[in-house]
Amino acid sequence: MESNDQNNLQNIAKKYPFLSFCIYSNEEYLGIIQNSDNQLVSMYVYNLIPTKEQRKKFLILGDNWWWGSARNCPINLFLKNDFLQFKPYLRTFNKKEFEVIIGPCLSITDSLSKRTKRRQITLIKNVL
Repeated sequence: MESNDQNNLQNIAKKYPFLSFCIYSNEEYLGIIQNSDNQLVSMYVYNLIPTKEQRKKFLILGDNWWWGSARNCPINLFLKNDFLQFKPYLRTFNKKEFEVIIGPCLSITDSLSKRTKRRQITLIKNVL
């Protein structure tokens, strides 16, 4: 990757922190990662969105999700019906061959395991 390309990616990451730039089978993808687990990565691919109006709406909704959520809920669940129009651009990739170059990679399983911390409280009867 050339330094000019790297500068462009850094500029995109600053302006749109919710976008991820990834490589899969020597193909480049830009979009929002819906979920990543041990085997698969699901991503809404910006490159596949055909019209400027849809791309603009995608970026606006992505911004709303990024700044309006705790970022541990997938964008499609957070925005529900507003994001349904982008379902045709959702692609699933094999995680072994999927490399995230820059951007976030949301994992529901990681956020769930962080939330389920169990604490054990023992009550001791004080006998005087």
